Amino acid sequence: MIDEILKHNREFVNTKAYEQFATSKYPDKRIAVVTCMDTRLTHLLPAALGIKNGDVKMIKNAGGTITNPFDSTMRSLLIAIYELGVNEVMVIGHTGCGVQGMDSGHMLQLMRDRGIDDEHISLMRHCGIDLDSWLHGFDDTEAAVAETVDLVRNHPLMPLDITVRGFIIDSHTGLLSPME
Repeated sequence: MIDEILKHNREFVNTKAYEQFATSKYPDKRIAVVTCMDTRLTHLLPAALGIKNGDVKMIKNAGGTITNPFDSTMRSLLIAIYELGVNEVMVIGHTGCGVQGMDSGHMLQLMRDRGIDDEHISLMRHCGIDLDSWLHGFDDTEAAVAETVDLVRNHPLMPLDITVRGFIIDSHTGLLSPME
């Protein structure tokens, strides 16, 4: 499959199809969007929000949440704000998220099934990684989005003039519902 993608990429470049996506590194709308990596949102979310390439900084991860104030998503937000001119943040969860209800015990078993031995799992725990917490999903999407909004708003390095709002998008219709 990767070879097919590479073949397409060469054709994309050779035909200069990239020209339609030309923009700068600065988001035109000065917004950062934190959302889920769910494949249903790849085209649906930008279409539903009316955004195009260059409009926003899109930060995606499993669940579209920030679970640690010093994780890579929070770092990306701070860079977007301080270096790239972002002044508003949208945290967008979605219906039917795969992280909702995810169980760490099940995830660890899947790892074992794929050849990760207990020695490596124990090593992670010995290094201070709480795998049960790190691999656990959330029970309620709205609560997870609200927690992330609260974490971003109250982060010690977050400027007070940044607007942070939470939303849930319907994974089927694209309807965006504010959480307030």
